[in-house]
Amino acid sequence: MATLHIAAGIVGYLVGSIPFGLVFAKLFGLGDLRKIGSGNIGATNVLRTGNKLAAFLTLIFDIGKGGMVALTVGYFIPNIYAELAAGFWAVMGHNFPVWLNFRGGKGVATAIGVLLATAWPVGLAVIATWLVVAAITRYSSLAALVALAAAPLFSYLLAPPQHIILSGLLAVLVCARHHENARRLLNGTETKIGKKGE
Repeated sequence: MATLHIAAGIVGYLVGSIPFGLVFAKLFGLGDLRKIGSGNIGATNVLRTGNKLAAFLTLIFDIGKGGMVALTVGYFIPNIYAELAAGFWAVMGHNFPVWLNFRGGKGVATAIGVLLATAWPVGLAVIATWLVVAAITRYSSLAALVALAAAPLFSYLLAPPQHIILSGLLAVLVCARHHENARRLLNGTETKIGKKGE
């Protein structure tokens, strides 16, 4: 069984490490995303280029890769821990892709995809939380921090006990990746949604 979990993790990492933000930035002629705005490869930074379609496609594909790998592994390996391992490592792949010297994104969209696939009520609750906070504050980073920090509570209320482990790990990972955003939020220099900059 341990071998299956390792295999699930490897598959999850490889799928998660596909940098769709860079792919769509190149396809749309937006330049090297790593040299734009925050340098992040996620949808929020793609939006800073002004190309909403490229940002939307990045968001959908980043969500999709997290959800797809969890669902696929869950189908072929009927073991909840293998499914959860694949989902977690998909987010790790997005955040630390070997192809980009382990400098990837922050994992919010991919984590949401994993949560939707493994416990859809939890995923929907996280999305709703993100939307509310983002609409009120216009800060994508703050919305991500609040939504993912709440994920373990949503898992406790809406999912099997094993899911709390996954949502807790994802919350720690995503929040850790946003440490610079948290610092900018505290000192008032964080960039709002749709604005250019860091």
